[in-house]
This record gives sequence, structure tokens and C-alpha cells, in this order.
Amino acid sequence: MKNILVCIPTFNERENVEHIIREVLSQGNDIEILIIDDNSPDGTAAIVEGLMKSEPRLHILKRAGKLGLGTAYVDGFTYGLTMPQIGYFMEMDADFSHDPKYLSNFRETIQDFDLVIGSRYSNGISIVNWPISRLLLSYFASKYVRIITGMPIMDPTGGFKCFRREVLEWLDLKRVKSNGYSFQIEMNFFVWRGGFKIKEIPILFIDRRAGTSKMSSGIVKEAVWGVWKLFFRKLIRKDKLARKEIK
Repeated sequence: MKNILVCIPTFNERENVEHIIREVLSQGNDIEILIIDDNSPDGTAAIVEGLMKSEPRLHILKRAGKLGLGTAYVDGFTYGLTMPQIGYFMEMDADFSHDPKYLSNFRETIQDFDLVIGSRYSNGISIVNWPISRLLLSYFASKYVRIITGMPIMDPTGGFKCFRREVLEWLDLKRVKSNGYSFQIEMNFFVWRGGFKIKEIPILFIDRRAGTSKMSSGIVKEAVWGVWKLFFRKLIRKDKLARKEIK
């Protein structure tokens, strides 16, 4: 069985990074971690490099600056695809809003599917400690995305997910430019349009333990308009992101 590479983007996560690394690695010997750090001024990368001296399953990719969540995952996936032992790629936040205990659920489910999404909305609303304004924004954004794109995914903006290696090899990752919510929507859209098997599993999402949220109005605007770009791609059937034609 191939290993799982858990890709964790970081920017100023020194309060969380060591704890999340230890928790994730404790979930199984088949798990490796790639930290993608955007030149955090708080020394996040230095903490990771210190842990790497005694942990061969921990890796780091250091970037020049704060370049965005979507490009962080694209760079992380590209890096991971050079590692032949990796068969599965996970997205995960550093702040414990994504609980490492769910990794076993992902490991089991991905054996029968191509993309597994940890869903906050597949079993009611499973979010703790969010202000009502952000909860409503997220919930209705999910409905909006489903209506415009036609994707049968309850939580299309969720960022806790697992891809089979073959899916990422199939996609032309260099052409993925979106960030934030829009990145999650775009990746789901092309996997769905490619005919791959997608499964949502319920998770409990708990707002970050420490540090500061990276949410911004720009991320929300990008998602709102990005959905319409996907709609028109579907309408005129020009899904050029994928390497093979979608029939």
C-alpha cells in the first residue's frame, strides 16, 4: 500500500505547527507530511526544520512569500508527485480545524474512490465556534456553487480532502491559478467533470485553536466570480485544464 502525503500550507503557524505535525504522524506509519511555508516571519519553517532532524517522514517546501492557498497546494502536489512512494495526497489545515483523527476514515474510503472530501454539510451542519455570519456565508456559498455548477457535492468549498495520485497526474496542475474557496471549487469541478468517483464523509469542523484566520474579502469575491467561469466552461464544454478530453 502506498503512503499518504498530508500537505499542510502554513503562514505564521508557530503556535500550531509542531502539535499538528505530531498528531498527524501519530495516525500511522504510512503517513508523511509536507509543510508548504510561505516565508512565515514568525519562524514556522525553523520549527519544522528542527523536527525534520529526527523525523524522516516530515518534509518542507519553502516559498518566497505569501502566495496563496491554492498555489501552495499546487506546489505541494507537484513536489509530492516526484516521490514514488506516495499514492494519496491530502489537503489539511494547520490550525486543528481539521481533526487528525479523521485520517483513518480517509485512508479507508479512498480505497474505493478517487477523491474523498471531509464534509461539513453532508450530515446537517457540523461546524463549531464560527460566528453566525461566517457560518451562513459558507452554507449559502455551498448552495450557490451547487446550483451554478451542477456539482452534486454538499461541501464544495471544504479544504479537508484526499486525492488518488492518478487524479493529480491526470490534471494539468500548472494551469490551476485560483486560491482560497475558488481553488477548492475548481479542483472539485474538474475531478467531477473528468468522471472520477467522489465521496463525501462527515467531519466535525472546529474553528482554529490558535493564530489568525487567513480569510479575506478578496477570497470570497474570487469564489463568487470563479463559479461563473466554471459554469461557462461546462456550457461550452471547454475543460482544457485536464490533459485528456472529457467526453
